[in-house]
Amino acid sequence: MANRPLKLGLAGLGTVGAALTRLICARSDDFVARTGRLPEIVAYSARSAGERGLPLGGAHFYPDAREMAAKADIDVFVELIGGASGPAYEAVRAALARGVHVVTANKAMLAAHGLELADMAEKAAVALSFEAAVGGGVPVIKTLREALVGNRIQRVSGILNGTCNFILSKMEAERIPFDVCLKEAQRLGYAEADPTFDIGGFDTAHKLSILAALAFGARIDAEAVSVEGIESITLADLAAADDLGFRIKLLGVAQRTDHGVEQRVHPTMVAKTTPLAQTMGVLNGVTIDGDAVGALTLVGPGAGGDATASAVAADLADIARGVLAPAFGRPVALLAEAERASIQRHEGGYYVRLSVLDRPGSMATIARRMAERTISLESIVQKRASGDANAYVSVVIVTHATTETSIREALALTLEDGVVREKPQVIRIERP
Repeated sequence: MANRPLKLGLAGLGTVGAALTRLICARSDDFVARTGRLPEIVAYSARSAGERGLPLGGAHFYPDAREMAAKADIDVFVELIGGASGPAYEAVRAALARGVHVVTANKAMLAAHGLELADMAEKAAVALSFEAAVGGGVPVIKTLREALVGNRIQRVSGILNGTCNFILSKMEAERIPFDVCLKEAQRLGYAEADPTFDIGGFDTAHKLSILAALAFGARIDAEAVSVEGIESITLADLAAADDLGFRIKLLGVAQRTDHGVEQRVHPTMVAKTTPLAQTMGVLNGVTIDGDAVGALTLVGPGAGGDATASAVAADLADIARGVLAPAFGRPVALLAEAERASIQRHEGGYYVRLSVLDRPGSMATIARRMAERTISLESIVQKRASGDANAYVSVVIVTHATTETSIREALALTLEDGVVREKPQVIRIERP
């Protein structure tokens, strides 16, 4: 096998595919020195034929990625198309079915079909590798699957979407509202024309389900992830977080609890002293809590052609060396069926912003409802009263640790009491 070229079939010549093509050309000598094999793109699939100024070296063009996966003389099928199902999924299945290694950056496909594809790879004794699917250039997959094998992982939490992190960072730094920052993210190419998948938290949820499977030796369970996006975050929330010593980040959190594995994605108040709070702009960051290593944080570019191509190249290097490991760290048959922990049983502190009727007794009513649910209040901050009995004032409450059920029930009762004008803003607090 040594010195024989590593023949690649590349599906997708978008930003990442083009970057990978250039990287392979520029780093071929290093790749050979490290692995003993020269990577060579011998086939490619894209929307149209033509090398687009890329060093494809006369690679054979296939109009359909599925045909390339099924017929091309390749060692590795590199899937950079995207999409949970459809051509990408069908092409990956075709490659695995004929015993071809697969490298993919497709988190949506893995979240939906990862176990099936991992089982196919095991039976064919080939690799299903996906370092680029989570964290872009941040090597979090390899870290969880290989570097931390001596640890029992208790918790994984991270900033897994650069679009959301860019928006929240810009809102905080420049005091610009959400909709304006979103338009800027779209102008710069960080957000799609329809940004729902990113800002709604769904992209983060797919990535979190992959990390949870690796961290806990569990079957991937994307439907178990509780998801909230960042659309409701206001400048008032960011200012309050700053006053309290926090920053607001969209976090994906997976952790072991007494009730099972909890998986959740939501805006979170994170202490400014923590590495994740200091991860700004389009960067991604992941903190892994292991019993032997303690807390380990990885930070780096979470998207972009070069960073993602770097992760793809790392997978190709393993395949070139003959390194073959189960996709999710252990054989599919040995992955546990983790019990789902409901978000309603989540325990922690909460930030609550209320629009409260400015009249005597309103705060007493709210405090009573909190006490009825045994919620202890850490602080209450109220803007100066207007003196108008029909006006509303903004009140910020920070609680000590309580349950999701308790805080939601207490707030629902304050709405029924008529002392709160609109749905309260609730943000979970992650303490160091």
